[in-house]
Amino acid sequence: MRKAEWSNSQLLFDHSHWICEATDLRWSAPYHLIVLTETGTTQHTRTICDAEMTYQGRDRPGALTFVPANVERVGSYRHAELSYSALWISPDIQLAGFESLSSLPIFINRTDTVIRSLISSLNSELSRGFKPESLYVEHLAALILMRIRALDGARSQSRGHGKLGTKTLATVRDYIEHHIADDVSLSSLARAVGMKADTFARRFKATTGLPPYAYVLELRTRRAEELLIKTNLPVSAVAHSLGYSSQSHLTATLRRTRGITPRALRASRIPERDNFPEF
Repeated sequence: MRKAEWSNSQLLFDHSHWICEATDLRWSAPYHLIVLTETGTTQHTRTICDAEMTYQGRDRPGALTFVPANVERVGSYRHAELSYSALWISPDIQLAGFESLSSLPIFINRTDTVIRSLISSLNSELSRGFKPESLYVEHLAALILMRIRALDGARSQSRGHGKLGTKTLATVRDYIEHHIADDVSLSSLARAVGMKADTFARRFKATTGLPPYAYVLELRTRRAEELLIKTNLPVSAVAHSLGYSSQSHLTATLRRTRGITPRALRASRIPERDNFPEF
């Protein structure tokens, strides 16, 4: 089993392999739950939620289930062998739009390539020993929420997005710089400038062209490049000073985002990039 948590345990993730010949379960959870069947199948699955039949058939790879918090679920499973990933979202989480999860309908074993890709990518990162930051996972959860709404046929309303003022931008930038090695969350950035998280996220992206999580990750990568080029610090020390979980985490990040390793970067002495969005 693989587990992780973020945002003061308001976002949880687990990945497990499950085998059973036959079992009947009755349960509810205080968290909203999104489950993806990664591999494997069941010979038969029968699910009842809130005393109503919601699914009868088989679990298959790519099957997605969403159950709001505190909804009782009764499941009957026969000849099951599967691996699944589950994302748990607290009803108390202070992020824009998440309060609507309680009112969205249950769905069992539906398919959506976007949600599948998002959950699988999170599982893939954790399987390699890299724990993404809170900001990244909050953004991923927000994207999943949007897709769940789309599956329900909800229509998003267009909204005007103002921009952050110069002083506010400077405050945010200073906060990020001083916490570059920390697990920076959307809520912490919003608190730093006295704004609601959803309003801040919209205005930040309208100003910089990037979601907050992407901006923080890019800034951290730039700082790593600068330290590797301008100092002789060991790669492990550079990684530690910027909050990477390990030297291999930094190496993987540079390879993925820049197409180069720390050693190759130092050897080539690539000049500073000048295309990163500034405040």
